[in-house]
Amino acid sequence: MSTYIAGLLRDRAGQNFSLHEEHLNTQMVRVLKAIGYDRVYTRGQGPYLYDNQGHEYLDLLSGFGVYALGRNHPTVIQALQDVLTSELPDMVQMDVSLLSGLLGEALLQRCPERLTKMFFCNSGTEAVEAAIKFARYTTKRDRIVYCEHGYHGLTMGSLSLNGENVFREGFGPLLPGCAAVPFNDLAALEQALAGKDVAAFIVEPVQGKGVNLPSDDYLPEAARLCAQYGTLFVADEIQCGIGRTGKFWAVEHWGVEPDMICMAKALSGGFIPVGGVAMSSRVMEAVFNRMDRAVVHGSTFSKNNMAMAAGLATLKVIEEEKLVENAARRGDELLAGMRQLVDKYELFQAARGKGLMIALEFGSPKSLSLKAAWTMLEAANKGLFSQMITIPLFKNHRILSQVAGHGMNVVKFLPPLVIGDRDRDWILAALDEVIADCHKVPGAIWDLGKTLTGHALKSKAG
Repeated sequence: MSTYIAGLLRDRAGQNFSLHEEHLNTQMVRVLKAIGYDRVYTRGQGPYLYDNQGHEYLDLLSGFGVYALGRNHPTVIQALQDVLTSELPDMVQMDVSLLSGLLGEALLQRCPERLTKMFFCNSGTEAVEAAIKFARYTTKRDRIVYCEHGYHGLTMGSLSLNGENVFREGFGPLLPGCAAVPFNDLAALEQALAGKDVAAFIVEPVQGKGVNLPSDDYLPEAARLCAQYGTLFVADEIQCGIGRTGKFWAVEHWGVEPDMICMAKALSGGFIPVGGVAMSSRVMEAVFNRMDRAVVHGSTFSKNNMAMAAGLATLKVIEEEKLVENAARRGDELLAGMRQLVDKYELFQAARGKGLMIALEFGSPKSLSLKAAWTMLEAANKGLFSQMITIPLFKNHRILSQVAGHGMNVVKFLPPLVIGDRDRDWILAALDEVIADCHKVPGAIWDLGKTLTGHALKSKAG
């Protein structure tokens, strides 16, 4: 580390929240303080975070899926150091780089056979933007169909495909020609495609908001319908891909071959943002069909050597450490343990997921005392109960997790793919204790519920 940065980290240590409150997003600081998440983290290693008091936390957010390898993996660090010390010519632009070619080759070897071309960008939302443009140009159609409750990013094109209104409100008018259909509803999808004017159907094989799983026939039939009506089938695997679900691509669970796969997050190795779209040669050759169109779509930093090296190192680690297999095994173990808790506690109604993309769903209890307390929370703000799980998990058990989406009583776990026996046991024991406490009325957790209710009502009044 340079003397300059080391000095800044030393001299300004602990000023995280004051700096953000003054210069960045003040509301984010207020949220973190209100729910007791105002920790000052000083180090990350594997699936763990460490604060300035020396406490260890198990990170089940993994940066929304970025840290599939855990934090600061030495193989990725070495790859980046190799680039930094090699004095490579980078982003010459009137050139094609070796590392981007190698990463494209390595990714396509892991894709369905029909996907033979790669486009690189900087992020997931850029990958979706590229897929929208490529689909429109290839098909000469304008419309895009997406699923309700889906999430594809926050730039204007991808926001137009965002199935959650909370992200869209106030940012319109959005991209015309975009229409939502219910997830897992083939009849609605066919109705949307039947006019033969849809360029692409863009879908997360496993929806991130809520960890919603398709029925076994949904994705294969959706792909068949797209082919029937001349629509490109685009799998958004930005969060659920690259080993997350216990397969390298989530579509592998259902034997589906899309026309495009969007990727990002985990491909970065947790260091340098990188996104991409794998596509059929039909799509690539339609968009870049003449020499004068060679630069018709791109991004300045997209194929920079640091990002490409991070991607290559990530794939190397995933293969050598068998992280896809570990995700499948650990996911099965966690879901089995969680389903035992579902049988034990009436508030805990379902555990679902694929690999290490897991949702815990809570719902209205039958017993009168619990039902009254539940109703109070729901009246204040729908989905508030889920914070009575995530906050005690964090404060009492040092497990960082998240609510799976707005207005839903679903908690989402997205651990690094490197978790082991100790982490599995830590998660299940903590869940057992927290959910048990939720069944004690009155009790400390329901006191937290009253506090959360007060915040919710105050927020509505404001």
